Amino acid sequence: MSSRVTRTITSARGEHPPGPNGISRRRFLGYLIAGPTLAAAAPFGIDMFTQPAAADIPSPPNPSDLYDLSDLLTDAAMPTSNLITVVVNTDGTVAFALPRAEVGQGITTAIAMTIADEMDLAIDAVTITLEDANPLLVWNQLTGGSNTMHAMFTPVRVAAALAQQQLLSAAAVVLGGLPSDFTVRDGVITAPSGQTATYGSLAKRAAVTKTTSMSVDLKAASDFTLIGTPQPRIDALSIVTGQKQFTMDLDVPGALPTMVCRPPTINGTVLGVSNIAQVQAMPGITNVVIIPTGVAVRGATFGQCIDAVDALDVTWGPGTADGASDASVLAELQNAQLPLLPTLPLLATPIQQEFTFYFASNGALETNCAIADVGPDSAEIWSSFKSPIVAQETIAENLGMLPTQVTCHVMEGGGSFGRHLFWDAALEAALVSQQVGAPVKLMWHRTDDFRQGRTHPMCTSLVRASYLGDNVLTFEQRHTSVSTNFSHGLGEIISATIADIPEGDFLAYSQTVFELSQSVPYNFGLTDQLLNEVDQGFNTGSMRNVYSPDVTCATELIVDQLAAAMGQDPYQFRRTFLQDARSIAVLDKVAEAGKWGRTMPAGTAQGLGFHSEYKGRAAALVEIDCRPATVNRKIQNAYTGPRVTKVVFAVDVGLPINPLGLQAQMMGGIMDGIAKALTYSLHIQDGIPLEGSWDNAYYTRQWNVPFDLDIIVMPPTTGVPGGAGEFGVAPSMAAVACAYARATGTMPTTFPINHNLPLGFTPLPTIPPIPEEPTNGLKYAY
Repeated sequence: MSSRVTRTITSARGEHPPGPNGISRRRFLGYLIAGPTLAAAAPFGIDMFTQPAAADIPSPPNPSDLYDLSDLLTDAAMPTSNLITVVVNTDGTVAFALPRAEVGQGITTAIAMTIADEMDLAIDAVTITLEDANPLLVWNQLTGGSNTMHAMFTPVRVAAALAQQQLLSAAAVVLGGLPSDFTVRDGVITAPSGQTATYGSLAKRAAVTKTTSMSVDLKAASDFTLIGTPQPRIDALSIVTGQKQFTMDLDVPGALPTMVCRPPTINGTVLGVSNIAQVQAMPGITNVVIIPTGVAVRGATFGQCIDAVDALDVTWGPGTADGASDASVLAELQNAQLPLLPTLPLLATPIQQEFTFYFASNGALETNCAIADVGPDSAEIWSSFKSPIVAQETIAENLGMLPTQVTCHVMEGGGSFGRHLFWDAALEAALVSQQVGAPVKLMWHRTDDFRQGRTHPMCTSLVRASYLGDNVLTFEQRHTSVSTNFSHGLGEIISATIADIPEGDFLAYSQTVFELSQSVPYNFGLTDQLLNEVDQGFNTGSMRNVYSPDVTCATELIVDQLAAAMGQDPYQFRRTFLQDARSIAVLDKVAEAGKWGRTMPAGTAQGLGFHSEYKGRAAALVEIDCRPATVNRKIQNAYTGPRVTKVVFAVDVGLPINPLGLQAQMMGGIMDGIAKALTYSLHIQDGIPLEGSWDNAYYTRQWNVPFDLDIIVMPPTTGVPGGAGEFGVAPSMAAVACAYARATGTMPTTFPINHNLPLGFTPLPTIPPIPEEPTNGLKYAY
């Protein structure tokens, strides 16, 4: 990255303030698990969080202010928290099988830090692996909603503290004396006499033969040595040296490369193949089989598979979105918009605007892939599963097996952004392996990802606010979207936890997620946000931050319009109407660090964005250059448009575990927000996206990365961590949009802003041959 990145870190050390969600030093119940060496677990249904205190605020509380999506996911995980177990090995290391998926967000590092801190270990003495699909965990194995650290922080600490307590008791027998008189450092227990014993030497002695419940005190926040300090990723060396093992790196005996010839429209069906025998006779090809999503070929190399896919002569049946286009979907959305309230307060002035947000691919850099070895009575699957239990159940059903006959190994993923909540590649690999009777290593082509993969759904957001004098009296938002698919397990959690929803009613799932995640963070009198969803013909999924970027972008643009109409500065206006001190603090921080209100050349401007979610607060200040010389730059024959030149971002996640990892998460989210505001989308024509690769879709690139990036981690405001993985997107996107409006004098209403400009690429064909990926990056250098 060529931009200058400044990183402001405020240490999270020190006693946590006794906030409404804070955890003071208190006693917890845990379990010692019977086994050959010491194993300790958190209790069943652990009481992790107190309820927030009631607040007397001008606006009624939003549903998510009282109970949000993170609460839902945490409550669903509680009943199996007793299965969260740390194991002490005889070599002094501690092992933990993480029931969540690491897809680059850094949770393995944060969990290792938590265990090491609670047990007074060096971080490299903690080994984190990913647990296979384990139905006993029920809903404790879904990775999403930025919930991992919020839900697991206390159970993991309880298990770790209980393990240390048992080790100290064992040391008292060996060394003599009272455990309270011992000191521990880096896994070595020292008695007042100077005698020592290592964790490893005590692991067997501390083990129990019968599972037993015990109470334990957690370490005081003032004693933290790792939590709240910046730490490099525990897998950083393996990543940069190429040693890290992703799915395609595995060498499963007999697993040959496999690819799928896919339809020319979304979800098209195979009616027939005229040349299966000829293709199967091509060099290296071992099998050609028909599966529900296309025609799969298995061969000695991926190159030979591509040649075979190109040679297939397939007759395709209709898809689920045939004939659809941007224009037709937009008309469908506008027809489905829920009505605004029929009347406005007497004498109040309304501000109303409709915004359009186009489809966007949520494909990760690691394309969809899986390895499958299916036999007559069992199946073994390797893939980056974020919802492995539901994946296991679904794959088993399609194979005609019981879930106990299917093993799903959770691999670390090269990104996700919601994509790995689904198991499309794993199911395909299993079906192919079953048909050919041999292992397969299946990989999607990049064009498969963009055209047949999951997308962030197209939507509109109609917003109307009314004001009178110095007060905002009403704020209404009608968000209308192509249906978001929540069949990856979150829907089951919703049904079982808070709602009686018939199976398959995705609209009800979507509305629940919307209500539990969206809010108006300002005192705007009567606030009302409603969702309606239509059209289930597209392959959609929970792209990073789900509804929030679009909802927040529309909200913040109207906030700027209100400020202008009421004669107030955008910063001071927000500061006046924000609902709590944490919100004001992050806004003040970016305004101060970003020098809000400084004089800037014509055609450039600053913009602000604020977002509240995941038990946290975040604000962004953006500077943008919309001058003609910048807007009219051309890359790959496309006008690049405005360039964000500076971003100042402040984030309060309650208790930051690893500020360095948190900054990395926010950095990625900021790039997502810039892309969604300016350049990144899919164009739908004749039932298929025109984009067929990253080469076509203009995600934030080197040529539009901000020159200056300042990410500020706020000091602890609660005793527990909130969400972080998705938090950077919404406020960044909103701030870019607001900066653009101030720089150009025109409020944008279509996103990304560049979407309706002429295409900067020639669309790839919708039928084979599969296009080659670009190999000469210098060709596109700016």
